[in-house]
Amino acid sequence: MIDKNVFWTKETPQMLEAFKQAQSTFKYFWRELYWERRRIVPALDFAFIKVAFHQEKLLRGMLTEFMWVRVLAFNGFVIKGVLDNEPQKLTNIKLGEEIDIPLDEICDWLFSCRRKAYGGFTVHVLRAEMSEQDRQQHDAAWGLDFGASDDITLVYEQKEHPENLIEHPMSINMKEKLADFLEKHPDELVKKDDLGYTFLHNEAIAGNRGCIEVLLKKGADVKAKTNAGHTALDLAKKLEWDHIISILQDAGQN
Repeated sequence: MIDKNVFWTKETPQMLEAFKQAQSTFKYFWRELYWERRRIVPALDFAFIKVAFHQEKLLRGMLTEFMWVRVLAFNGFVIKGVLDNEPQKLTNIKLGEEIDIPLDEICDWLFSCRRKAYGGFTVHVLRAEMSEQDRQQHDAAWGLDFGASDDITLVYEQKEHPENLIEHPMSINMKEKLADFLEKHPDELVKKDDLGYTFLHNEAIAGNRGCIEVLLKKGADVKAKTNAGHTALDLAKKLEWDHIISILQDAGQN
């Protein structure tokens, strides 16, 4: 569990901008978590999003508490998660409760790999206001390397391999194994979950071009729609995965 008492969030202009940055880059958080669940050996120390919860109380007005949520699923629009904090002020939600959060309502995302922090936009706003000594104490309390507040890292080895911002390395390295898997389990190409999402839909949400190329080559239906009427291309456009939009468009024209 992340200790919410390590810092507090106030809705200043800088914080509101941090909220927007977290929302627009959430796709990188989800992509990493998507691959984490397919790893044999876990690579992440933790992965959470931050959400503002509200409750109207008589004589006290609207109470707001910012808390961390463990993510379970993401359909391109709504995040399903579990509250990972014990509320201090609110009584309308409790630790461990499952919740649905629209993407445009998250305040932050943060994951750690080898004790290095990725994301954490609101954390960096607060760190920028601290003295060097306080910043060191803050980072020591988290046990993380947050780096410079004006240089937020989104993906693993971003500086060493900037191409990781475009394509997750596992999407490239797993192409052959995925092809072999689909040869043995061709029904996976057409299988849908309860919301009507196919394998192709989920890879589009995660921005996995390599996997999408394999799926299309094996005959995945690019025109398949979810129960809500969304194609894989719709989801790629929604999340602005520019590197896969063209191949989905081309496949849809054939």
